[in-house]
Amino acid sequence: MTSAGSEPARLRIVRGQPTDAELAAVVTVLSALARAGPTGSAARAPTSGWLDRCALLAAPPPAGRGAWRRSALPR
Repeated sequence: MTSAGSEPARLRIVRGQPTDAELAAVVTVLSALARAGPTGSAARAPTSGWLDRCALLAAPPPAGRGAWRRSALPR
């Protein structure tokens, strides 16, 4: 993985004896992922309000007239 020890190895085989073709496939996939750039929350589409788990932690609606109807509406 290194040439004349100038740079430390970035890929280390922990177990097994992969073939040259298998190593080439792994290096190709890792290189493509590195070039693709970061994928984080900015790349995702905004989630629906119905899927918001924070709404489940909210206090229940106050009792009173129409409380059963307000309980079904999004907060």
